[in-house]
Amino acid sequence: MAESPALTYGGYLRLDDLLSCQEPRTGAHDEMLFVVIHQVYELWFKQILHEAALLQARLTEGNTAGSLHTARRITKILKTVVGQLDILETMTPRQFAAFRDVLGTSSGFQSEQFRSIEAVLGRRSFPASDLRGDERLQAAVARPSMFDSLLRYLAGLGHAVPQAALDRDTSLPWEPDAGVQKALLAVYDDESGSAAEVCEALVDVDEGIQEWRYRHLKMVERTIGAKVGTGGSAGADYLRRTLFAPAFPDLWEVRSQTGAPTAEGSGAHGE
Repeated sequence: MAESPALTYGGYLRLDDLLSCQEPRTGAHDEMLFVVIHQVYELWFKQILHEAALLQARLTEGNTAGSLHTARRITKILKTVVGQLDILETMTPRQFAAFRDVLGTSSGFQSEQFRSIEAVLGRRSFPASDLRGDERLQAAVARPSMFDSLLRYLAGLGHAVPQAALDRDTSLPWEPDAGVQKALLAVYDDESGSAAEVCEALVDVDEGIQEWRYRHLKMVERTIGAKVGTGGSAGADYLRRTLFAPAFPDLWEVRSQTGAPTAEGSGAHGE
């Protein structure tokens, strides 16, 4: 029986397949950069989805150390993704215009993986055409979001998460909840516990997504200004509308409440 050939670096990584995927459609020098950057984005998006699935499983299991490790890895990946925009911004508007027409109706807004990331983070309102044509997105919308997994984690540690929040239909958008915020305040008040660290790690993930949106917006503005995006998207205008929509609004809202005086102790000294 013939021995299998020794596994090589290129064979393990399937480099022949990977490096044959870059096929610019024009002779413009900068089109190669545009293709490579966006393919690398999709690889990182794949890894984020891979890590997000593990994070939700670890939260459900009550695995604090594992949840922290995985959430922090996601944040590091997001920082890397944001940093790659620095490379894309070395391309001037004129250099982009040299090949923009061949993009046709293609648009970054069509990224199935980024839509899936948004769904994992809690987005539930997608165009019907997106949901009909993307089985992965349908599944992501039907599953509990990352915040739902956090609530189950906190409840498992004995925190008073409202039962209605735990039993809710997770296919529906999350609405900020005063009872959940009260439970989160108690989590943050317990300085001896590690649950607050897990909450903060998810805030880091949320902030990373918001930073990506902001830097993406500025890159688009630098490259095409106020023009309509490729594929007929609203371009910078759409990105601007999404900037201030956190994935986990309750984790941000409790910052306004943390340290606030109670009703019993709200009077000024000397009254």
